[in-house]
Amino acid sequence: MRLLHTADWHLGRLFHNLSLLEDQRHVLDQLIEIIDRENVDAVLIAGDIYDRSVPPSAAVMLLDEVLHALCEERKLPVIMISGNHDGAERLRFGARHLRQTGLHILSDLADFATPVTLTIKGIEVDVFGIPYADPEHVRSQFDVDTRDFDAAHRYLVERISEQRHPTRPCVLMSHCFVDGGSASDSERPLTLGGAESVAWEPMQGFDYVALGHLHGPQYRGGEHIRYSGSLLKYSFSEASQRKGVTLVDIDASGVSRIEQIPLIPHREVRVLEGEIDALIAQGRTDPHADDYLLVRLTDRHAILDPMGKLREVYPNVLHLEKPGMLDARGNQQLDRDRLRFDALDMFSDFFNQTSGEAMSEEQASAMAALITQLQRDEAQQ
Repeated sequence: MRLLHTADWHLGRLFHNLSLLEDQRHVLDQLIEIIDRENVDAVLIAGDIYDRSVPPSAAVMLLDEVLHALCEERKLPVIMISGNHDGAERLRFGARHLRQTGLHILSDLADFATPVTLTIKGIEVDVFGIPYADPEHVRSQFDVDTRDFDAAHRYLVERISEQRHPTRPCVLMSHCFVDGGSASDSERPLTLGGAESVAWEPMQGFDYVALGHLHGPQYRGGEHIRYSGSLLKYSFSEASQRKGVTLVDIDASGVSRIEQIPLIPHREVRVLEGEIDALIAQGRTDPHADDYLLVRLTDRHAILDPMGKLREVYPNVLHLEKPGMLDARGNQQLDRDRLRFDALDMFSDFFNQTSGEAMSEEQASAMAALITQLQRDEAQQ
């Protein structure tokens, strides 16, 4: 039996106020191509299907298209759990009826110990799903002392372990932050203050653990306890990550192979650094000029409308930094001494860029006198 593990689709997400829906459609088309090419038998989606609990209608329509292609056209079973971005109640609307089509939506914590049993090619595999739940939810649902995320998750995993089938291979799905995992800027914290991580040790005995929440592909405690990672790069901190999906081969004796398959985005997420003139020259011949970019300018002088100039060659510059003008705390602002020191140079650059010619000596002298007078007036206030 071949399973495809994916997670953190975040359908409907905005990236610096830019919709990523078409980018998501592009990689979801690839996901379906991988399913066809690799003869996948079932799909596991480990939470954060949507980016927010009330998703935009276009995101709902895209999910409907993908699930129709998988469950109706290809007759594949799909098992999904809800993540911390999903509205669990909304996600499971119609779940009881959809089971008949092979779509299993596991977002009701009350059913966490009831497995979905996949029977494919003469092999039976039990899949348990733990939807995202905070400690308070677990405590109120089961009347147990769960003071933090680890205690709550440990309780759920141990209850599953106690009643799993003694001979069938067993897969666990969970949306959580496993201790020691590598996080990125695009993941919403599970709690404000306090411990949000869970231990991997209680999950060690499962044949495979399909995790969601962390966006970088990685594993903890063993290669079989794994995050597939998100479909796309959702922050510039993920620029170096390789996104993809995970293929898992499993038979009656357990997992025999795990392979990460890359996804190629329509537009990459990149960080460029350099002086503005060099970056503009590079952009004129860059074959990937439409990528989503964070640009760090190393110029030490003032530049008039740097974003506008860069977007003439790189239309998707989404964020601009100028480290050379950061203060000691890393804030992008100039202190008073720096402003006094650079004022004439800054105005000179402004004059040159607006008029197309350099200031004359007479103009520079007059401006220097004006700046000096302004500084004296400020000192007397």
